Amino acid sequence: MNIARIGILRDKRAIEQRLTYGLNTFGLYAGEVLSHAGIPFEWIDDLHQILENKFDLILIAAAPSHEAANDTIWRYAERGGIVVTFAGLNGLARKLGFAGTEPLTAGYAHLPEEMGDTRPLRFLSASSWVKQKEPAAACKEWGTIAYVPLGISAGPLLQQFTIGLGTIERWSVDVMGTIVGLQQGTGPVLEDGTPASDGTGNLNDGLLKAEDGLELNWAYDRKMTETGVAYFAHPYADLWREAVVSHILRRMVEKQKPVPFSDYWPEGVDRVAMISHDSDRNFDEDAVTTLQTLASAGIHSTWCMMKPGYSGWLYERIEGEGHELALHFNSNINEGGRWDQADFNRQFVWLRDTVQGKVISNKNHFTRFEGWGELFQWCEACGIESDQTRGPSKSGAAGFLFGTCQPYYPMAWSNEANRLYDVLEIGFLTQDIPQFTDASVIVPFLEEVEKVRGVAHFLYHQGRIHSSPEVREALLQTVHIARERGFTFWTGGQINSWERQRRQMRITGLDEKGNVLIRTEHKDHGAEKAVFWRPILSEEVLGADQLNNERYGIKCVQLKRG
Repeated sequence: MNIARIGILRDKRAIEQRLTYGLNTFGLYAGEVLSHAGIPFEWIDDLHQILENKFDLILIAAAPSHEAANDTIWRYAERGGIVVTFAGLNGLARKLGFAGTEPLTAGYAHLPEEMGDTRPLRFLSASSWVKQKEPAAACKEWGTIAYVPLGISAGPLLQQFTIGLGTIERWSVDVMGTIVGLQQGTGPVLEDGTPASDGTGNLNDGLLKAEDGLELNWAYDRKMTETGVAYFAHPYADLWREAVVSHILRRMVEKQKPVPFSDYWPEGVDRVAMISHDSDRNFDEDAVTTLQTLASAGIHSTWCMMKPGYSGWLYERIEGEGHELALHFNSNINEGGRWDQADFNRQFVWLRDTVQGKVISNKNHFTRFEGWGELFQWCEACGIESDQTRGPSKSGAAGFLFGTCQPYYPMAWSNEANRLYDVLEIGFLTQDIPQFTDASVIVPFLEEVEKVRGVAHFLYHQGRIHSSPEVREALLQTVHIARERGFTFWTGGQINSWERQRRQMRITGLDEKGNVLIRTEHKDHGAEKAVFWRPILSEEVLGADQLNNERYGIKCVQLKRG
């Protein structure tokens, strides 16, 4: 059975031109979005390939802007193809009878109900088109964009132009740039960020950290719990991912083209939570109390160890009880650390040699962070496969401060050609309830994680678990509430291992019975645990034994493996 053929255009000459001037091409992040969604796709390196190969839909990551390129894209649509662009293809506006408006540097979009979450979604740049004359093609419009969450419309969110047998579909929002910007910032961290006016998020502390790249609005993007605790309430980047994937799947359903994709989690797991710890003061009694508390909770966790660490006998016990040992890189100059690769390597070698085993995870002390991709480069060089640094160090910044709870691969700056780092980021939501923020945030955090099926990651320091009964109780409360809501607790290492395994599975098609066909790159691929879906096509009748569920707002049927 033929499946939909989806391509992402990354025209090499267009990218090289941008790199010549030091410009980013964050549109390439479309590949990460589809890869994480488990959707099979092909990269298209030359614009003219879209006419030579029969793609059902192409996403524009990078395309030339000259007239001949626009004509090629137009002809592809005329022949029945679907073109999806994110605030791009401005050279076609005039031909269609439209003109671009003044760009919005940040604002909020409203999706129509059938396309996803209806709350205002923050974006970091947008450029809409307005009609100048009688359009050269039929145009449908959905949603709106505005400067503020409930502001006056500054244009449509999505426009669909019918060109011959196909369509050109233009999102006014630079969705890929928004996802990258929310997750990583819009520039390197070189100075303190702007603090909240209410004094709850004092980012101006003279210590560079992940939050200093914060791109959310202190006033618009936080909510208050019933106890008056402010927190960032919305996983915007994840919601944008969902909107894009939902759009693609809906268009393929309309074309009666099946799109098989892999589920985020393996069979028997629907929601994932994670507990991690930072050793900081390194008292042995902290470790013993934490082990006892975790045994009582019945979970395994990730232990981020800072030099000089615990007594040697404890590491064997920690790992023996099923927990993960990870690095807690300390670059705080006031504690003898430095922000450089040599110091990172020194601390990594210390931990590797101390625990006499492989170390694959890291979280930076104080969430220290500088520049753009240096940390990820250092992790790659040491073989560290996952990082957990991106989370709040200030109580007023708890929650989805980077717009995501998904595990994701971060993108490099233009000086590294916007490649993806081979380091899986698993950010955290809050520290040490109730000292950092109170327990009223637990349920709202879990509710939002459930909606996007990400990772509910809570940080509890071993020192505070030992010294504070209320922190021990909050950890147990977090586990209890999460379990009641169907969450499975994994370590960072387990999450990293599964995400890498599922991405090694390549969907190649469907057999004559409709079963999914896959190939894998490695023997230990975990395919027997993987779950696969596809949207139910129009007028399709399912058998009584076929499982179905909603994914990306679309009714999907679970697939058997061929």
